[in-house]
Amino acid sequence: MALRREPTARQLRLAVELRRLREAAGLTNRQAADLLGVSTAQISQIEYGLAGVSEKRLRRIAANYTCADAELIEALVVMATDRTQGWWEEYRGVLPAAYLDLAELDHHATFRHDVAVIHVPGLFQTEDYARALFAYMNPEFPESEVELRVDHRMRRKVVIEDASAMPYDAVIHEAALRIKVAGRTAMRTQLARILEMCEADHVTVRVIPFGLDDFAGAGSAMVHLGGTVPALDTVVRDAPHGTAFLDSAAQLAHFRTLFRKVKEGSLTPNQSRDLIHRLAKEL
Repeated sequence: MALRREPTARQLRLAVELRRLREAAGLTNRQAADLLGVSTAQISQIEYGLAGVSEKRLRRIAANYTCADAELIEALVVMATDRTQGWWEEYRGVLPAAYLDLAELDHHATFRHDVAVIHVPGLFQTEDYARALFAYMNPEFPESEVELRVDHRMRRKVVIEDASAMPYDAVIHEAALRIKVAGRTAMRTQLARILEMCEADHVTVRVIPFGLDDFAGAGSAMVHLGGTVPALDTVVRDAPHGTAFLDSAAQLAHFRTLFRKVKEGSLTPNQSRDLIHRLAKEL
């Protein structure tokens, strides 16, 4: 089987987890290869996401690495054998890989937590808001490139809109609700969209008001996506060099704590809806 040229974030995550299992067992590449009866090159290819792994081999790996976490093993088997070709594949080669990776992670997530400080979360954005944002952030883009990104963002919203929508918890700073990214009229429509989503049983919206004392979380914007087991959660953050996918145990623990802290300092869902209503009336 040919090696992958560009593994997806999900394929890379499987590879990383298999490497972590080997390292937890105290095995070198050579020792692991000897146990499995394969070459060290094959171990490296699997652990870099360049080669897939069958259910049979994955279970053998787990047994040889003495992994006793049955739930994790089953979750890894699902990742290894999944052959989903989602709608995001239509954009492969025309949008950066991070766009596709985030859509794929959304599709498989068991929940999603957002903290948004400057901009409205992408899953809540209207077309006009997203269009203005992409055009401003990428002034060199022709209209066709902007529209590709807008279309992709609108399609991503299926994860909180369809019948099997995942639980979604968004904490939004008041700044993001006041900045008129696409003008006054478009912002009024944007706030109405958020209020509409507030009524969904699986969606919770909380607002961090300007008047909150001791809020130092201006750099706390993040996306936390739930895996089928907590060890497979992923945190997504925008960085100067691009989108960062964080998944080490220490990183996940840090951002879980950060999300709880930010949520505790925000308004209740009812208070948040009242504030958004007031902001909409001001426009």
